[in-house]
Amino acid sequence: MGTLSEILERAKTRALEKGVPYAGCLTPTEAQQVLTLAPAARLVDVRTRAECDLVGHVPGATHVEWAFYPGMTPNPDFLTQLNMQVDKESLVMFLCRTGARSHHAAALAAKEGYAESYNILEGFEGETDHIANQRGNINGWRKAGLPWTNIG
Repeated sequence: MGTLSEILERAKTRALEKGVPYAGCLTPTEAQQVLTLAPAARLVDVRTRAECDLVGHVPGATHVEWAFYPGMTPNPDFLTQLNMQVDKESLVMFLCRTGARSHHAAALAAKEGYAESYNILEGFEGETDHIANQRGNINGWRKAGLPWTNIG
């Protein structure tokens, strides 16, 4: 498991290696460990409401849609909604389906003053298994066996 500082140091090293503009890149397992070790940390799910309803979500996560279904229209109020629900001083981790939208959300949050902004790599569903042509078989939050529910 490691200490909180060890986990965040690995995440920060990954961010430097990837050249991303936010504090760090966490694996799903590391993100869950951060939630355990730092109860004030926040997980923000940026998937659409439809994705959360159909596929499942992380209990206790804050939900702020990056884009709206159908059409994936950008949410013009994303920052306003984030600011209303998450303190800029918080350690905040962003989650989406695969890690792409959460990357953009973490970058925008960092630009707007969320200094401890992290992307959760792999996302909730992970990469597509091109043999089975579906998500959830290779990696991601659910594949890692981390807490999730499809209720409520």
